Parts: sequence; C-alpha cells; structure tokens
Amino acid sequence: MGGDGGALVRRSGFSPVLESRPDARGPHRWDVDAPLRLRRRNFVLLFQASSGHILTNARPVRFPPTPNPEAVQDYVSELIDEIKVKNPAEPEFHQAVQEVVRSLALVLERDPEYRKAKIIERMVEPERVIMFRVPWVDDAGEVQVNRGYRIGMSSAIGPYKGGLRFHPSVNLGILKFLAFEQVFKNALTTLPMGGGKGGSDFDPKGKSDLEVMRFCQAFMAELSRHIGPYRDVPAGDIGVGGREIGFLFGMYKKLRNEFTGVLTGKGITWGGSLIRPEATGYGAVYFAAEMLQTRNEDLTGKTCLVSGSGNVSQYTVEKLIDLGAKAVTVSDSNGYIFDESGITREKLAFLMELKNVQRGRISEYADKFPSATYTALDSTLDHNPLWDHKAECAFPSATQNEINAKDAANLLRNGVYVVSEGANMPTDIAGIEQFLDAGILFGPAKAANAGGVATSGLEMAQNSMRLSWTREEVDARLQGIMKAIHQACRATAEQYGTPGNYVNGANIAGFKKVANAMMDQGVV
Repeated sequence: MGGDGGALVRRSGFSPVLESRPDARGPHRWDVDAPLRLRRRNFVLLFQASSGHILTNARPVRFPPTPNPEAVQDYVSELIDEIKVKNPAEPEFHQAVQEVVRSLALVLERDPEYRKAKIIERMVEPERVIMFRVPWVDDAGEVQVNRGYRIGMSSAIGPYKGGLRFHPSVNLGILKFLAFEQVFKNALTTLPMGGGKGGSDFDPKGKSDLEVMRFCQAFMAELSRHIGPYRDVPAGDIGVGGREIGFLFGMYKKLRNEFTGVLTGKGITWGGSLIRPEATGYGAVYFAAEMLQTRNEDLTGKTCLVSGSGNVSQYTVEKLIDLGAKAVTVSDSNGYIFDESGITREKLAFLMELKNVQRGRISEYADKFPSATYTALDSTLDHNPLWDHKAECAFPSATQNEINAKDAANLLRNGVYVVSEGANMPTDIAGIEQFLDAGILFGPAKAANAGGVATSGLEMAQNSMRLSWTREEVDARLQGIMKAIHQACRATAEQYGTPGNYVNGANIAGFKKVANAMMDQGVV
C-alpha cells in the first residue's frame, strides 16, 4: 500500500474489507490503483491509496455476522438430543428431524436470525395433536375399539394438508414424522398448503366393505369437528384409498350438512381430480427424469426396481412404461416378485385388478405369469433381496425405512445410480449417507413424491373454482410442478455449497419458505 496513504489508513482506525482486490504480489499487498473499501465498526468508506483521497463519505453498513460452524454444530447436536428426550419412543420422528436439521446447519451459519427466533424449535412442535377413540361394530356384532389421530404440524403457509393412514403400525411417533415431512414437501410444491397427518391403527386388510364403512363413519364422527376446507384438508395414504375416502366424505357431508372440498382423492363424479390417483407415482418418475436430464440422459431402456404394489407403485410402473423404461419388481407385505422380462401393460392391468379389486396377494402374479419368480418375506434377513438385482434405477414406494445400509450397498453394487423415493422416508440415514457419498442421483421423498400432494392442491383449487380440468391439463401442471421442485432443490443445493445434493436442497428450500412466513407472522 502507498506510503502516505497507508499511514492515513492506520491513523484513521479503518481496516481493509476482505473483499477488496489484493495485489498479485501477495495476499497482504494491495493494488494501489484500485479503490479500497475500509471498515471501522459498522461504517465503510472508499479510499484511493495512491493519492490518499477519500472517495466517499463513511456510511453505515449492516455486516453479516461471522459464521461459526462449530457453534452451529453444537446447537444442532443439542437440539437433536433435546428432541429425543422430549419425544421418547418415537424413533421415526427422531430420524426425520435429524435428517432435516443436519441440512439446516448450512442455513443457520448464514442466517442466525432463524436460530434467534427459535424457528426450528417451533417447527418440531405440532401446532395441535388430536387423539380420540373410535368404537365400531364388526360383522359378527362385536364392538371393536381403535385409536384415531390428527396432527396439525404447521399452518404457516396454508391450511393443514396431509393424508390419513389406516394401518396397525400407526402411532403418534409415526404420524409426527409424517406430518413433519409433509410441512417441507408441501412448501416445495409452490402451493399454499401447511402440513398435517392423521390416521388410525385400524387395519382394513381382511375387512368387509361394510366393516370398513362402519369404521370410517365412526372415525369421521369425531374428525369432522376438527377439519374443513380452510382449516385442515385430509387425503388418503396407506390403507386409505378411493373406497375409504368415499365413506369418510359421505359421513362428513351428512354431519356438517354441506358439500365442500374437505377431502382430496375424491371420486371424479363428486369433486375429485383427474390424475390424483396416479400423481405420486407419476411425480416420482418425472423427478427421476429431471435428475437424469442433468447428465444428458433419460429413462429409455433403463431397468428399474420398484417396491410396493399400491397406487404409488402401480402408477410408477405405468409411467416408466410410458417413458420406455422396464420395471422388474413389485412387492407387498408377504414378499416380492422379480419379472426379468419386465412388467408390461397387460401384466400391470392384472396387478391393478389383483390389488385394487380382488385385494389379493402379490404371489398370485407369479402364478399367472411364468416369467416371474416370487420370493416370500424372510424377517430373519438383515436386508431386502428386492434391492439385490441388476438395475439402473430404484423407486422405493412401499413404506418408511425399507432401504437400510446393506440394501443401499447392494443397490450401488448392482449398478443403480438413480433413486427416486415414492414412499415417505423409505431410506434410513445410513443408506442416505451411502447414496450421497457415492454421488448418485438421489431424490429424497419430500421432493420426489410431492406429486401426490401437489395434485391434491390442484383438486382443492378446482373445488374452489367449481370446475374440473382435463386429464392433459392436470398432468401438464403436475409436470410443471415437479420440474419447479427439481429446479428449486438443485439451485438451493448449489447456493449452499453442496451441488447435486438434493437432500440439502429440498430441506433448505422447504425450510426457508416456511421459516420466512413464520418470521413475518410473529411468535404464534
């Protein structure tokens, strides 16, 4: 730095701001011909070192606080420990929070105001939790009692929105994990929807239509007091399909004496949307296609492993066929089939009839088609053999934590480099870490399976406007939403220094939308 100019700077108490341009001769030498930004406390000025002239008067500037990664990591660790203590015996909820909060450390380093406002601490606490008994009478005249739930996790950007799950495994911890995930997923759709979840430990499997109807009516007798088109809009999930939504909607209409869009997934003739049953599966495939485009590839000719055999799996297979890929597996709770020749449209039609109408088991597929082999579930294994076949793509579409560390290793060893999650949190944390370390294209559930709730949002819009869009229009909107979600995740990951990490991208993009709304609305 020039002689007199350097002395003036030292006497002034101002010091060079780091983003000023250094001289090529070394990191501590400064180009005397370049204006130099100087700082003292929260004031800056421009100074010409060679002439000793001040180019602008000192003006106040808000400098961002210096990042402190170690302090942020300590905060994250303490927060996770506190959540485990406050929410004991809820491992799925712990896992969901841990996966998100680890990503958010990147945000907290740059934007400490979220930490000061305790945004994460508020996000992990549900706004409301409703638990109630559901008594009903079975076909034998016996009284049965189940437990019902509805969790409103966040209404910061819209009414609570999320599915109802009927399954024996349902408990408070599982529903809290699903509701927490739903908050971020709904935020990514670009639609104004908050996050919620609900359900019951009722098992519709093996029940008659009349038993399912009586249970749904008893369930809605209580739930109807807590939901509404501007308050909470449930939808389907595992164990809740078109039949159950119909019974639930009919009872709500009778109790409230109104016909309104309080549930999504309705029948086409009474307020439903075209593409809604297909949307989650279609969306997972569209997201995989978007990821592949970043490598100048598409799905044509790719072999794909798909788990599950419900709506998500069925329509994942259908869209894979449409785009020239070959699905070779589907499964249910008893086992899976591997059809090396591929699941064709004819075979898919049989599968849909088997599962949606006959409510049969997946083993019957292998009985029908000799090209397929059936493997029964073996609970003693430490992995799922479905994920141990040669393929390029995997679409886990059954349930949470169906891919563990060994499954992830098997997928990578067998050549899989695209994973698009159709189920909610189907990969455990150890599996996710393997996928990220391997640098494969990994689409996390809150981004990849957002197509379902996105189309539910489109159904809500159609109900509000009292009109129905064509199949082509809804599908085009769904594709546009999935493309926008992919772009947001990819751009956010790059912005926060982790390019290609869709986990960080999805978590951060969803968090910031909800967090900014919470900051605007005050401490409520």
